[in-house]
Amino acid sequence: MSDTSYLDSARNAALAFGDSVLGFARPRLRIGVTGLSRSGKTVFTTALIQNLIEGAKLPVLKAASEGRIARVRLVPQPDPEVPRFPYEAHRAAMNGPDRRWPESTRRISELRIEIDYERAAGWFKGPATLTLDIVDYPGEWLLDLALIGQDYKAWSAQAVADARKAHRREAAAEWLADLPGRDPDGAPDELAAEAASDLFKGYLARLRADPEAVAVTPPGRFLMPGDLEGSPALTFAPLDFGHDRDVRPGTLAALMAERFEAYKRVVVTPFFRDHFARLDRQIVLVDVLAALDAGAPALADLETALGQALAAFSVGRNSWLSSLFAPRIERVLFAATKADHIHHSSHDRLAAVMSHLVGRALSRAQGAGARVEAMALAAVRATHEVRIKEGREELPAIAGVPEAGETIDGQVFDGIAEAAVFPGELPERPEAIFDPKAHWQVRAPRFRPPMVAPDAGGRLRPPPQIRLDRALEFLIGDRLA
Repeated sequence: MSDTSYLDSARNAALAFGDSVLGFARPRLRIGVTGLSRSGKTVFTTALIQNLIEGAKLPVLKAASEGRIARVRLVPQPDPEVPRFPYEAHRAAMNGPDRRWPESTRRISELRIEIDYERAAGWFKGPATLTLDIVDYPGEWLLDLALIGQDYKAWSAQAVADARKAHRREAAAEWLADLPGRDPDGAPDELAAEAASDLFKGYLARLRADPEAVAVTPPGRFLMPGDLEGSPALTFAPLDFGHDRDVRPGTLAALMAERFEAYKRVVVTPFFRDHFARLDRQIVLVDVLAALDAGAPALADLETALGQALAAFSVGRNSWLSSLFAPRIERVLFAATKADHIHHSSHDRLAAVMSHLVGRALSRAQGAGARVEAMALAAVRATHEVRIKEGREELPAIAGVPEAGETIDGQVFDGIAEAAVFPGELPERPEAIFDPKAHWQVRAPRFRPPMVAPDAGGRLRPPPQIRLDRALEFLIGDRLA
């Protein structure tokens, strides 16, 4: 182990010890919320906070259904180096007169709430307070953690192979056309590195722009550089080494490899050390329906990405000693979002597909003592269920207000009129999603947030949801017992 690794391990232990000591004074739980592309991560975080603070009916969250939650309140964000999650702005966007979805978060943010509750039973029965820190971060940063165990040559080989897959080839065409001209043994030219990096970033941007994209190739900060834009740590790209070449000193490949290592040192390691390694629970949100629309190759990409994500977690059951010096993530929830885009009769099938996608990685985590679950949910339900006639047949359908510009059967919607849609059906057997001859299309437009009428006192209520309370019970229910 290098001196740097020893220092990182010591710092991680010190941070964990400090968190645990504070936790003895007042119980605290750190929950990581992340999501792959367009999975509704910001909406989920906003809805979670709103439902708790405004006392929504959450029947599956036992502490709420038993009337043991006395008060939930926002308190000042404790970390001066981490932006505060803009809960109020996101809530206003969804509940305001324009009813729009909030902008996606492109950086890490945090919010702290305190839950005053009554312990249910036991020696410590009586009033208590749980401090809940919600750490919201982009899913691309989670996928970056897989780079820690890779070297530049291995990463290049994987990135080039992925780009040459049939369903990615079009997005990667410009970069792949340029690749043969970038000799790994060529001179370490700065302009050549910049040109190759720009073409590779263009490929990643096109992948992300695809409405059915659910997973992208790291590095994630290439598309959200922040104050690192233009830095050498973000100016590199894969090269094609062929079968028998290696990274030689004083070459273009050596320059790229040096910057690849700098990216891990400057971007990935600090995120893991300062944020990710301090989490107690984690939820990963996934737009499985978009992957189903895209077909078996996209689902295979998603399965790989989810496996890498779960491998990044230090999962397992915490002992008293491990919670002090090397805490593990005890619970991980994989949630297929946008369950409101299908009829409830297909919800179990959507959850089964989610379970299938994380099946192999899930068994390894459970063997380490962690609790891992998969479910289908909608943090904000934008539709209601109806039945529509198609010939002599009645079909289970969903209805809502499509966003302005959405098109259904040639009709362009204005953002005011409601539409009813038969979204299609999901496979009975989840393994059928990888059948190359099948196409499990889910036909649903992008709906506007629902209009929520105020209560008798004129106060806005939280919007309807699907299984958000079940997710909360899994993530925090045991700490409110």
